[in-house]
Amino acid sequence: MTLVNSRLLLVALVALPATACQTKDLPPQPNFVSSADGGAAPQKKDERYFIEFRSRYALSYGHTYAVFGRLDRAGRMIDPQVAGLHPASNSAVPYVLGHVVPVPAETGWSDGDLEEPYRSASWQIILTRAEYDKVVAYIRKLQASSHVWQATVLNCNGFVADIAHSMGYKTPAIQLRPQQFITELREMNT
Repeated sequence: MTLVNSRLLLVALVALPATACQTKDLPPQPNFVSSADGGAAPQKKDERYFIEFRSRYALSYGHTYAVFGRLDRAGRMIDPQVAGLHPASNSAVPYVLGHVVPVPAETGWSDGDLEEPYRSASWQIILTRAEYDKVVAYIRKLQASSHVWQATVLNCNGFVADIAHSMGYKTPAIQLRPQQFITELREMNT
């Protein structure tokens, strides 16, 4: 009986990412900006902080991550930082293996994260300095404790969902494609 249950679990773990791969990404979705409290965060123009939940296109089904930092007077990012969970390799082998078993992971920037043509969806939230400090502290704690990636249960969507949940936001299922995940995250909370 245990052997049958183990096989069913393996089939389910392989099937989940395969079903997610069957949908197609939409054209890039426009940028959306809101404040953490749902209104306009009153701040001095030179002391604006943000977190932006993003998805980007990739050779596979994409990637979900967070960009955070300060904004200048014109609303442009100043030295943005990136946090996202992905296999710790440029090789495709850990990525493929990670659809079956957990593989070593990194939690920072990955190629294409800040390149505008690859962005598929985003939701930027303007934060006060206190809100920003709290979010960054949580991100650093999450980065320190996230050492493996697995496509169905320890993926980039789950990493971003943990950050959003720590901020009090509702989060969609982590098995969605990245663009769909970010779009639903934004729609559930705005």
